[in-house]
Amino acid sequence: MTKDRKIGVAMDFSESSKNALKWAIDNLADKGDTLYIIHTLPTSEAESRNALWLESGSPLIPLVEFREPKIMEKYGVKIDIECLDMLDTGSRKKEVHVVTKLYWGDAREKLVDAVKELKLDSIVMGSRGLSALQRIIMGSVSSFVIDHAPCPVTIVKDN
Repeated sequence: MTKDRKIGVAMDFSESSKNALKWAIDNLADKGDTLYIIHTLPTSEAESRNALWLESGSPLIPLVEFREPKIMEKYGVKIDIECLDMLDTGSRKKEVHVVTKLYWGDAREKLVDAVKELKLDSIVMGSRGLSALQRIIMGSVSSFVIDHAPCPVTIVKDN
């Protein structure tokens, strides 16, 4: 049975976000679903050629293009082989579609924007494991998304 769900995965290429991606593929993704890999970049990294997408984010980038260094270089994203391997394997084994959406700005706000804009059914993200003091000083991206996203949010803790 095809489910056709839209599952977001917040990706900053850290070990924590890769664990979240692995968890989403292993436990949530099913045939016919679409995985949206959502990556945010600081506004300062937005060059003039990406200024068009500062508010709405990049166009959706299919996995076949996400693998291409020249295309990702155009957006200022470094290729992560481990992440690409997980996406390639997961898309084949689970028969899911994979697309990437890039945003520029505050990760907390842009992840919530992505959930709303893409009409995601759920979003999965890693936990950096901040202490209470660090959360107060730096703010927690996951706490913000839990409080503001209009869909279920799964936080995957590091092992």
